[in-house]
Amino acid sequence: MKENAGNPLHLTSLNHVSLLCRSIEESMNFYQRVLGFFPIRRPESLNFEGAWLFGHGIGIHLLRALELEKLPKKNEINPKDNHISFQCESMGAVEKKLDEMEIDYVRSKVEEGGIQVDQLFFHDPDGFMIEICNCDSLPIVPLVGGMVRSCSRVKLHQMVQPQPQIQINQVVHP
Repeated sequence: MKENAGNPLHLTSLNHVSLLCRSIEESMNFYQRVLGFFPIRRPESLNFEGAWLFGHGIGIHLLRALELEKLPKKNEINPKDNHISFQCESMGAVEKKLDEMEIDYVRSKVEEGGIQVDQLFFHDPDGFMIEICNCDSLPIVPLVGGMVRSCSRVKLHQMVQPQPQIQINQVVHP
């Protein structure tokens, strides 16, 4: 029996992020207008209110919250809070567009070894945080072994290396 130590569940990619929301319509409008997602068909067998969107290689599944009063309402934009991050082509263009759309955001920077990453953080209509960054300039450096990699999907084909296979000998006792 072979095991893949670097990928024990044999994962291939992130499929979707599921988010509870107060208003399906308002959230759909936000994810389409601000982030460029588009609605996709949702299985008819799902017997609860929701919508599916797709863009940038992942899905966003919006689920109507049953208990609206239990949804946290976040006003402060805290870059250290839970969030999803998107890589962009131009931080200046993103900032200009957010200003035009009158979306409040917070700027942040990460510096490492002379490399600077710019980040913009803002909330969706339900307070879920979104980050837009130029993170591709910061290499992904494994803590142990491995090679330095880029987080850019464009360079994904350059990063793919077969993971070492570990042979496990299984002994069956009667």
